[in-house]
Amino acid sequence: MAGQRKRSQPAPDIPEGLPLLHRNAAGIDVGSREHYVAVPPGRDPRPVQRFGSFTADLHRMAHWLKACGIETVAMQATGVYWIGLFEVLQAHGFQVQVVNAQHTKTLPGRKTDVQECQWLQKLHTFGLLNNSFRPVEEIRVLRSYLRQRENLVVASSTCVQHMQKALTEMNLQLANVISDITGVTGLAILRAIVAGERNPEKLATLKHVQIRASREEIARSLEGTWRSELIFMVEQNLALYEVYLAKIQQCDEQIETHLKTMTSKVDPALQPMPPSRHGRKRRKHGPGFDLRQHLYRLTGVDLTEIDGFDVQIAQTVLSEVGTDMEPWKTEGHFASWLGLCPDNRTSGGKVLKRGTRKVINRAATALRIAAWNLIRSQSALGAKFRRLRARLGAPKAITAMAHHLARIVYRMLKFGQAYVDQGQQSYEAKYRLQQRKWLEKQAAALNLQLVPRQGFAP
Repeated sequence: MAGQRKRSQPAPDIPEGLPLLHRNAAGIDVGSREHYVAVPPGRDPRPVQRFGSFTADLHRMAHWLKACGIETVAMQATGVYWIGLFEVLQAHGFQVQVVNAQHTKTLPGRKTDVQECQWLQKLHTFGLLNNSFRPVEEIRVLRSYLRQRENLVVASSTCVQHMQKALTEMNLQLANVISDITGVTGLAILRAIVAGERNPEKLATLKHVQIRASREEIARSLEGTWRSELIFMVEQNLALYEVYLAKIQQCDEQIETHLKTMTSKVDPALQPMPPSRHGRKRRKHGPGFDLRQHLYRLTGVDLTEIDGFDVQIAQTVLSEVGTDMEPWKTEGHFASWLGLCPDNRTSGGKVLKRGTRKVINRAATALRIAAWNLIRSQSALGAKFRRLRARLGAPKAITAMAHHLARIVYRMLKFGQAYVDQGQQSYEAKYRLQQRKWLEKQAAALNLQLVPRQGFAP
């Protein structure tokens, strides 16, 4: 009848012929204000109930699930609303599975909260849901510290951009004569400008000895239009930048304190860390302590020995995936979880779309940065990346090389193997040998034979 509201369709039934793997399973539809919970029929006169999101409501939910004989619970990873519920249920002894929402959203018709929790309960009963990866507690704590530190670094960079914009609007071209306005010389000049100094010659006397530009060049770059509102912007952003630097320092202290409490795999006194063959300089805004030593103690291997890696890329990967590779059966599973494997969509035997899955993963992003760092590396990995870049283009080559780096990281953490670079020449010789074998195979298929050219060294 026109004008009447359509009723929502019931959740589809799963064939009863499937084996019941979790008879005491429940499903929870997580929300910001309330959660809908479904238990198997017959456990309660009301098998679907609604609970609030306050802590007392979560404990009441746990007691109700206990009374219904529930042992395992499945819920979707909805934002961050599931974390408090997860911890409460886990504290009550439930086996909690956090599942990907994309694996359960293919419901026909309208979807309601009641249908969603019932559908989750059915899928979990028959074992059709995969548990999402969640690192151990000490890794999660480290990850929280590092993510907060990353947010502070990004915020400080925003302040630098705002200061640079204000200087450019006043036509103070300081960035054209010094590489970093937040270095020793740049900060000294900015503080003097904020303090009221306007004489370019006096500001140029604050030049550090390592600055290549002369004092005359710096003085000419500081001739501009002094505007009070823009000086005010520089003053505020400079104050915020210094505050963020102080907060980053506090974050480094917390990270170092937590790293000292984490479980070690090796004793550096008995198995000292080998010296780095790269000799990289400390990155700006890098940690103020020996992070490489801590990472070696936690993993038993030095990930910074991988070409393209530095200590901050290594710490990002470890804080996202942990030091234990047991959740992934093979290195292929690990690369697939990172979203670095092909995920071609096919229909009727035809490939409709090529590419990788859309996965937002900080570890995968760090591996892609490491892959791009190989662009000028005189190593086997650098030679391979340049060959892939010439054949596939930069975007695909970066993903393919990040996949290769993920496999190396998996082997190192899984088996405790150190990375050994075979060298660029060794890689190129091996590649030429592979090409020669391929050509010989193709020639044999055409009933031909390859004859080496006289005086030519392959």
